[in-house]
Amino acid sequence: MELKYENIIVEIRENIGIIKINRPAKLNALNRKAVEEIIDALEKFERNDEIKVIIITGENNFSVGADINELINLSPLEAMEKSPLAKWEKYLNFISKPLIAAIKGYAVGGGLEIALSCDIIIAGEKSMIGQPEINLGLMPGAGGTQRLARTIGKYKTMELVLTGRLISAKEALELGLINKVVPDELVLDEAIKIAKEISKRPSLAIKLIKESVNTALETSLKEGLNFERKLFYLLLSTEDAKEGMKAFLEKREPKFIGK
Repeated sequence: MELKYENIIVEIRENIGIIKINRPAKLNALNRKAVEEIIDALEKFERNDEIKVIIITGENNFSVGADINELINLSPLEAMEKSPLAKWEKYLNFISKPLIAAIKGYAVGGGLEIALSCDIIIAGEKSMIGQPEINLGLMPGAGGTQRLARTIGKYKTMELVLTGRLISAKEALELGLINKVVPDELVLDEAIKIAKEISKRPSLAIKLIKESVNTALETSLKEGLNFERKLFYLLLSTEDAKEGMKAFLEKREPKFIGK
C-alpha cells in the first residue's frame, strides 16, 4: 500500500499506520490541502483491516495549527465551510481505530486541537503546548475550548486560552493533558511501542472500548453505564471473547481473529 502526498508522509509498520505532517518550513502549519491529505490517509487506514492503530506526528514540530496566510482571507461563512480544521472535526466521528498523537516541538492552536482529538498523547520533553489564538484576536475553533476543558477542567482551560500561554510537556503531564513525556528523539518509538501493545488486542473490543470511553464524555453517568453494558454483552457473543476466556482458563496466549 503506497500513498504519496505533498504535505504529509505516510508509512505502514506492521499493523500501525503512521501519518507525519511534513511542512517543516511552515512549522507544519495546516493549510486546506494538508488537512485534506491527512483525512484521505485516515480514510484509507480506517478501511484497511490490517491497520489496528494510527499514529499522527510531525516533522521536527507537531503543528502550529491553521495556516494564517490562508485563514486571513476567509469570510466567516467561508471559514465555516472551508476551514481545514472544520473538515477535520466533521471527519473525526468516522475513525474507529485508536489514534495516538506523537508530539514534539510546537503543538499549538489547531495542532493541539488535532492532538486532543486523539486517544493517547505522547510528548517530547522539549515540546511546547497551548492555545495561543487569543494573541491573534481569535479563539480556538476546533475543540480547544471544548476538549481541553473536558480534559483538564474549566479553570486551567480558562487560564490557558485567555492568556495564550504555552506550557511545557512536564506541566501538560501534571495537568493530565498528555499520557507520557519522553526524550524528543524517542517520541515516535514510544508511540509505536504503545501501538504495538494495543494491536495485539482483539479489534472488535478495541473499537467498542474507544466508542464507550468517548460516549462517557457526552452523556450522563446513567446513560453511559447503560451503553457500556450493552457493548459488553455484545462482545460476550464474539469469537474473540470466547477465545480470550478459553485461553485464560487454559493458561495460554489467545489467538484473536477479529470476529
